[in-house]
Amino acid sequence: MLQIAVTGKPNVGKSSFFNSATASKVEMANYPFTTIDANKAIAHVIRECPCKELDLTCNPNNSQCIDGKRLIPIELIDVAGLVPGAHEGKGLGNKFLDDLMQAKVFIHVIDASGSTDAEGNPVDLGSHDPLEDIEFLEHEIVMWMYGIVNKNWVRLIRKVEAEHLDISRVIFDQLSGTGIAIEDIIEALRTVSPDYSKWEEEDLIQLVRNILNIAKPSLVIANKADLPGARENIERIREKYPNVIATSAESELALVNAARSGLISYVSGDSTFEILKKDELNDNQIKALEYIQNNILDVYGSTGIQKALNQAIFDLLNMIVVYPVSDEHKFTDQKGNVLPDAFLVPKGSNPREFAYIIHTDIGDKFMHAVDARKNMRIASDYELCDGDIIRIVTH
Repeated sequence: MLQIAVTGKPNVGKSSFFNSATASKVEMANYPFTTIDANKAIAHVIRECPCKELDLTCNPNNSQCIDGKRLIPIELIDVAGLVPGAHEGKGLGNKFLDDLMQAKVFIHVIDASGSTDAEGNPVDLGSHDPLEDIEFLEHEIVMWMYGIVNKNWVRLIRKVEAEHLDISRVIFDQLSGTGIAIEDIIEALRTVSPDYSKWEEEDLIQLVRNILNIAKPSLVIANKADLPGARENIERIREKYPNVIATSAESELALVNAARSGLISYVSGDSTFEILKKDELNDNQIKALEYIQNNILDVYGSTGIQKALNQAIFDLLNMIVVYPVSDEHKFTDQKGNVLPDAFLVPKGSNPREFAYIIHTDIGDKFMHAVDARKNMRIASDYELCDGDIIRIVTH
């Protein structure tokens, strides 16, 4: 299952983001290091389900379908707050940098209102520049990984030259356990001087930064977007960083809880909600819902939580959703379930690769594939498209 790491300094709403995205209960408090261990829970990304287009009632197995929206599970890791100097062991240091590396993509939650200092302590609204938080986190992760690569670097270079080893393989071995593929390292090496024997510290740091950008893309979550000064800060951040989403985790949490109680009708990612039981809401609750509608949903189009998850998976990791079936005429599996499974697949995958994603045995026995919508055989090098319904034929 794909993993997303939710990270950032303490007291910026990381646990609220995690809680609202996963509907789980994580301890929340207004002081640093509330989260001591990396919490893990299931969240979902959302795509339109083919059931509506095909006028079918689906029977989801590995996912959910709500009113034609397919909710596909992913795993979130809520990593404890990092503070400046974490790569040197300050705060809760290297343990949480290790936790980060389990994930394919980082979601970096910041306080867009600037009401928490560099270490996550509350300060006057707007007195801290959130841009500094993004820069510090990048620095901590880069320097932590640089420390790994740089360890015994001189000795390793001598060995590479003496034994004519592949430099990309040597760096890959140094980074074992970080989930970074050798292909990512090869791509990053193209961006630096090929004369690695003359690399200085800055060259190695730049290489590490490039590897991280390729292998572990990040998304900036500008949280507390409804507070004064946040909108101006968000615009400044977007001028420097390409992947920035304005959010209000507390608003999402309030809406999710209200919907779960049956007080409102709301699906995560919606731009509005419907009050179902107004007589059961007190004046403060009604005012809170009106505030969320006016200051978050009307301004940003959503609370940003679901948008963040979708963008992390579909844009940063470039994934698509493909539906395997056993019967291309009825769109069912062997048990008769309609559109039972939805798989997240890297864009550019072909049917054989998809077969291996489903199961190794299916990949080993792959013969050809059928496009269920068109009821026709497709080439083994066909590039799968988002929403494809595919039958894998095995021997």
